[in-house]
Parts: sequence; C-alpha cells; structure tokens
Amino acid sequence: MSQPIIFAVPKGRILEEALPMLARAGIVPEAAFNDSKSRALKFSTNREDVSLIRVRAFDVATFVAHGAAQIGIVGSDVIDEFDYSELYAPVDLDIGHCRISVAEPAEMAATDDPRSWSHVRVATKYPNLTRKHFAARGVQAECVKLNGAMEIAPALGLSSRIVDLVSSGKTLLENGLVEVEVIADVSARLIVNRAAFKTNAAVGELVEAFRKAMNG
Repeated sequence: MSQPIIFAVPKGRILEEALPMLARAGIVPEAAFNDSKSRALKFSTNREDVSLIRVRAFDVATFVAHGAAQIGIVGSDVIDEFDYSELYAPVDLDIGHCRISVAEPAEMAATDDPRSWSHVRVATKYPNLTRKHFAARGVQAECVKLNGAMEIAPALGLSSRIVDLVSSGKTLLENGLVEVEVIADVSARLIVNRAAFKTNAAVGELVEAFRKAMNG
C-alpha cells in the first residue's frame, strides 16, 4: 500500500468548525483525536489512505507548501501572509469567519484619520500582509513581530497600533482598543500542494469530496 495522504488541520477554533465538514467529506478521525489531554500530533482516520496531523495554523501552510502534508485546512489570513506559490486553495469552506483589522487605543482613534497616515508602527504576527496592505496605500509600515498578546503592545509603548484577527471585538474592547480599519475578511480554506494535486489522483478526489460537502 502507498503512503497515506497527510491532511494537516489547525488547532483551535477553526478545527472545531472543520470537524463536521471533514465528516461530510468522509473523513472521521480516531477517538484519540478528541482527547484534550493527548499530546499526539498524528492520528489515523476511518480511511486507511488518510492520516491527520494537528499543528499550529501557520505550520499547516508550511507543511502543505513543502509537501510534507498534501492537503490541509487553514485561514485565508495565513495563506495571504505566506503567499506560497506551491499552495492551491480550491475551496472556501465558509467557516472560521473573522477579519484582519488595524486597531489603536480608543483615545487615539477619537482624533485619528487613517487616510492621513504616512508611517505606522504596528505590532502584528502578519508583517508581510501588513506591509503589503499599507504599501498599496503609499504608507510605510514598521512592523514589530509578535506571536500573541498584541493587544498589550500599545499600552506598553511597543507600538501605537496593532494588526490582528478580530472576531467579536471583545478582546480589543477589554484592552482599550478600537478597530479603525479592516484589512481583509477571513474564512477557512481547503489548501493542497500543487505538485500533489497534479500527480496524486486521491488528492484531487478529496478536493471534490469537499466541494460536494459544501454544495450538499
């Protein structure tokens, strides 16, 4: 038997929403996958030819782009940040909805006009996406790379603004921040490695299974 297809899924909120979608596409993980205490990263499924790996969202894109996994699910924010040429995102799964936004302290926002910016200093885990967005407007973006806790950066003087994922906006509010600009709407996508999609028929069949699951 050939090596199983490796399907990369992200930890966290998207995964919870993705599990019913996986089931509709005919993939059900082993029982251990749902064990919150398990530290395992690789799991078998009801299909002998498909194994799941559960990794951080940014790593899903890396595993698939480099061919270590052939298919995966990840937010469009991650796809836009890395812009891997090896990635193909054929299906919008219509889950994991949120947005990437610029936020700043409420007192600053009261008198601020984003249209007047020529230079911004932001804390973000999306430096590439952020620079690209601001460059398109002729704004120079100085990005401080953080992997989390963006909301505290303005209060500690690390940056005056942040660029981060926003869902309800509650975390921003609790930290005295307000959205002043939406960079992009985000949803989860099915991604595949381009080479695997061209050479492995089973990968193409999985893509079709997800398309049917969306239309069903």
